[in-house]
Amino acid sequence: MEIPIWAGLTVLFVLVELATYGLASIWFALGALAALIAAALGASLWLQLALFAVVSVASLVLTRPLARKFVNSKTQPTNADRVIGATARVTEEINDLNGTGAVSVDGKVWTARSADGSPIPVGAHVTVREIRGVRLLVSPAQESNN
Repeated sequence: MEIPIWAGLTVLFVLVELATYGLASIWFALGALAALIAAALGASLWLQLALFAVVSVASLVLTRPLARKFVNSKTQPTNADRVIGATARVTEEINDLNGTGAVSVDGKVWTARSADGSPIPVGAHVTVREIRGVRLLVSPAQESNN
C-alpha cells in the first residue's frame, strides 16, 4: 500500500525540482525513491521512513556544497564593483562644500565627492576609492613618472 505513496512523492519532488531550478527538492526525491524501493522489496513502514530520512539527509549533506559551487557560479560584477579603483575624469567641479561634483568613468556619469574634502577641478583625473550611496568617493589620480 505504501508503494503508490512513495511513487507519488518521488514524482512530486522531481516536478518541484524541475519547476524551481535551484536544487530545492532533489534530495527528497532520492529519499522517496529509496523508500519506494524498500516498499517494493517488502520492508516495514518504519524502515521505509528511516530510509527516506537517512537518504534525504545524506544526499543533502554530500551534494549541497558541490551544488552550491555550480549553481549561481556565474556572478556578474555590478557597475559598483567595476568602478572601484578605476580612473575617472571630472566633468563637474567636485566641491564638497557646495555639494557639487560629477565624474565620467567607464562611459557613465556619476555624482562624486572628494575623499579628503578638497575641491577637484573639471578635467582632472581621479581614482575611485569607494561608493557611498549613489556617489563615488574619489581622490586625485597619481601621476606616473615616466
